[in-house]
Amino acid sequence: MESVSSEQLGRPSLGAVAAKILVAGGFGVGKTTLVGSVSEIVPLRTEETLTEASVGVDDLSGAESKTTTTVAFDFGRITISSDLILYLFGTPGQERFWFMWNELANGALGAVVLADTRRLDSCFGAIDYFEQRGLPFIIGVNCFHGTQIYDTNEVRRALDIDDYVPVVLCDARERESTKQLLTALMEHVMALTRAKQQHAVR
Repeated sequence: MESVSSEQLGRPSLGAVAAKILVAGGFGVGKTTLVGSVSEIVPLRTEETLTEASVGVDDLSGAESKTTTTVAFDFGRITISSDLILYLFGTPGQERFWFMWNELANGALGAVVLADTRRLDSCFGAIDYFEQRGLPFIIGVNCFHGTQIYDTNEVRRALDIDDYVPVVLCDARERESTKQLLTALMEHVMALTRAKQQHAVR
C-alpha cells in the first residue's frame, strides 16, 4: 500500500473510509512530533510548559531538554488513498494523564507505540494497554540523532512482544518515515482482519 499526499489525490472521495489511529508511548518519545510531521492539516496540540510542579512526578531521564508536555491529546489527519483517511490521536505520555486513554481508544482501528531505545521501559504501559484490549498495534522505534541503533529483533526481545507484531525503525521528524510507519500499521491491521475472517469460516 503506497501512501500519497492529499495534494496528489485532490479531495478524498465522498465514500472515503475514515479510521482512527492512536499514537502512544512514554513521555518524550516523539508522539507530538510524529503527528505534526505527517498531518495534512495544522495539528491540534494541547501542550503545556513543564514547571517545577512536575519535579519528582515526571521522569525526564533521556529527555532532559524537553520543556513542554501533552496534557490531553494531539490531533492530525493524513490521506492514505482516495478511499482511506487516517485521523491521528497522540495520547499523553505521563501516567497521571492515562485516565484519558479509554476515551481516546474508543473506536480506534489500531495504534503505533513509539519506543525510545534509551528508555524502552517507558512504552511498557502502552503495550500492556493495547494487548489487554485486543487493539492491533505496531512498535515504531524512534531513531533519535546520536543514539545507538538496535536491531529490530533486539528490540522485540527486550519488549517481550509476539513475533507477529511488527517492529519498525523510524524517524518521527521525517514525513516519509512516518507515512511508512502508518502504512505498516494498516497492513498489520488488514492481515489480522483477514486471519480472523478465515478462522471464522472454518
